[in-house]
Amino acid sequence: MTAPLTPPHEPDPHDPWAAPPSGSRLAPGGPASSPTAAERRAELAQGAATAVLVAATGFLLGLLWLWLAPRVPLVSDDTAVFLKNSEGEEAIGADGTFVLLALAFGLLSAVAAFLLRRRGGISLVVGLAVGGLLGSLLAWRVGTWLGPTSDVVAHAKQAGKGVTFDAPLELHAVGAAVLAWPIAAMLAHLVLTWVWGPRDPEPDPGEFWGAAGAEPVPEAGFGSGSGAVSGPGHGSGFAHGSGSGDASGSGAGEKGGAEGWPPRRS
Repeated sequence: MTAPLTPPHEPDPHDPWAAPPSGSRLAPGGPASSPTAAERRAELAQGAATAVLVAATGFLLGLLWLWLAPRVPLVSDDTAVFLKNSEGEEAIGADGTFVLLALAFGLLSAVAAFLLRRRGGISLVVGLAVGGLLGSLLAWRVGTWLGPTSDVVAHAKQAGKGVTFDAPLELHAVGAAVLAWPIAAMLAHLVLTWVWGPRDPEPDPGEFWGAAGAEPVPEAGFGSGSGAVSGPGHGSGFAHGSGSGDASGSGAGEKGGAEGWPPRRS
């Protein structure tokens, strides 16, 4: 029979789920402390700057799209305008080129944002998404503005009968094309943060709560403290943790204290 490690009336000081001691308060600067107004403004400014910089690169995407997208050849007979190659896939190729470029720009923008600010944050992710969406819209407009004119009739008359000319550069799947960049940026940034992002240290329960005037409770163990040793009809004795004890009682209790516990019956 051994004494319990922790007295029943005192909580275990090493239990992380135990209630905080009375009079305790949350330690200042702990993990649960809310950000200040200056920190919030700084995060919003970083998110806005990220959105502006990412959106500005949409101009480069529009130029690349205009350069790499396949052209749709048209021809006119002075009465109507026809596709020179009715079975061509140039129109679908223009959409595919835009989507591939947008995915590449989303990956590059996520890598750049992660390298510049490894801590991440909601404002940074929102800035990437908004900047990617605005950059895709800007690239779409730049490609159509700088590409062949959208006035097909005037262009056909200018080219002349039987002369091949290029159709205007257009996006047919606009929704999927403009969302490719922000989706790729958010997913890439999520993966980068998960794999190479900084890790928060494991919280110590003692760092969250600071007890006012409370002293640490020493952990009880074998060989420390005092315990009562008793037996029915054999008296009682008290043993101290130093290994030496006093045994008191009557009758067989004295014999038990001399020979050990439990006493041997003759």
